Parts: sequence; C-alpha cells; structure tokens
Amino acid sequence: MKSPLRSFLALAALAVPVAASAQGDKVNFEKQIWPFLEKSCVKCHKAPYEEDGKTVKPKAGLRLDGAWAILAGSENGAVVKAGKSGESDLYTRTTLPEDDDDFMPPTGKADPLTAEQKELLKKWIDQGADFGGWEGNTEGKPKEAAPAPEKAPVSEVQELYKKLSDGLTAPKEDAWKGVTAAGGRVMPLANGSPLLSVDFRLVREAADDAKIGSITAVGDHIAQLDLSKTAVSDAGLKPIAGLKRLVRLDLNQTQIGDAGLAELKGLEHLHYLNLYGTQVTDAGLDHLRGLKGLDSLYLWQSKVTEAGVKKLQAALPDTKISFK
Repeated sequence: MKSPLRSFLALAALAVPVAASAQGDKVNFEKQIWPFLEKSCVKCHKAPYEEDGKTVKPKAGLRLDGAWAILAGSENGAVVKAGKSGESDLYTRTTLPEDDDDFMPPTGKADPLTAEQKELLKKWIDQGADFGGWEGNTEGKPKEAAPAPEKAPVSEVQELYKKLSDGLTAPKEDAWKGVTAAGGRVMPLANGSPLLSVDFRLVREAADDAKIGSITAVGDHIAQLDLSKTAVSDAGLKPIAGLKRLVRLDLNQTQIGDAGLAELKGLEHLHYLNLYGTQVTDAGLDHLRGLKGLDSLYLWQSKVTEAGVKKLQAALPDTKISFK
C-alpha cells in the first residue's frame, strides 16, 4: 500500500498537467507522458542490453524508449493509433483489472498508472499522439535513406484474416451497442478491417450468459473473443457456434465443461483456444478432434488427463497442446 505522503507527492506532481488537461490544452508528451512511461514501462521495453552475459530484449518486441519505436509497435502490431485511444493497447492495457494477464505494467514490476496518468495518456492519443520535438533513444532506428526492406512474410493467421475479410462490409458502430451496454469491449481487428475483437474482461464475473449472448448482433464479424474469467456457462456457449469467422477464443478460468465444447465443433477457422482452469475432461476433448486448423490449445489446470491429451494429439498432430 502506498504511504499517504507518497500518494500526496504523486498527486502534487500531476497537479499542473491534469489542470492543463482539464482546460483542453494540448498534452505535452515529453513533460507529461514520458516521465511516467519511463518510470513504469521502459524497464521492460527498451533497447536490447547485456546482463549477466545474456542479451535482454524488450518484452513482445516493444520498445517505448523512442518516438519511432513507440510508433513501430510490438511483434503483435501497433500499440498506438492516433486519435483512437480505445484501439490503442498502450492505453487500454493500463485500464484492465490488475490481475488480468494483459494488464500493464504487470503486477510487481512497477506501480500501476494513476487515474490522472491514464487520463493524460488517453487524451494524448486522442489528440493525435504528437511527440512534439521529443525523439528519445534513436538506437536501432532504421535509416530513412536506406532502401526499403523486403516485404515481411505474411503469417498463416494474417492470410486467414485477409481471407475472412474478403467481401465483408465493416459494421457501423451502433451495430454493437448491445455488446457495449452489456459490458463488452468491441474493437476493429485493424484499421479499416471489418473483423472485430470482442472481450468482456472489464466486467469479468458480471458477464453472464445473457450479456454474452449480445454478441450475436455482430456474430458474422467476430474473429477474436475473450470470455476469460466471466460467468459463462456451457449453455452460454451456444451463440459461439454461429461465429463462423472466429479465429481466437479464450475461455480460461471459466466454469465451462464438456458440454460447452460441443458448440465449437463447427468452428473450422479456430486457431487458438484457451481452456486453462476450466472443468473440461477427456470426454470434452473428443469435441475438438475435428478442429484441424487449431494451432494452439491450452489445458493447464483443467480436468483432462495425460492419456486424454495424447489421444487428442494423435488426432491433431500439428496442434501445440500446452498441458503441463
């Protein structure tokens, strides 16, 4: 727990920036954003360095120690989308519950951002993510005069997303107002993409079957769905059977069991399935035998046995099954 003095000093340090923000003044990245990013994030997200004879690389390939690096994003893509804080991981991950696996900064690594800091970060992104004259660390920055590199190979999943997007019109934002009202968060998979990512991580246990059922309104567009730590039941998975473009499904630490997995049998494009901490047994794994496109399956702390996993692995030899 922070001491009263520490809390007071933290608020005092933010008093001027927050006042400026409230007046609608433009957020100054170098003076108002960089100080807390450097303190809470850069330790794990900076240029590679040597430690104990080993090279330590930035987590997820993301560097936050330079303007160019922040814009380059991580190995998973952009983390800042100018004008769209709700689609920028640099901001949205700071707003998750602290025990969420994607919460930033990770618990124990650094102090979470304060409400004032998160509001400043949000406003800076919504104002256009302007760095002003700040460049930060330019080590490793590509030379602008250098010839264009060869196009990076497109991954199998990226090709799949492209295929699933063909001929699909992007839904209007009011199409998912029911999901938002139920506590879900909806974001386009990428700028201009008609595919959607939906999660209920901000409300978790408050998300029951009825609320999760709201996804049917945009079911044709959902490619990623995160129901981890929600109150979804086996019956609540029925709407998922209709998500024909679903590629990623996270059900970790829910109470779903064997009956619920029967709803997944027709998801031919499913590549990622997380069943960590669920009630699934060997019998439930039989429902997954036809998912030939499944690339990653997580079964830690479920009710399955080693024998059941071996049987499934024989049916899905190309699937990476994490069991122990």
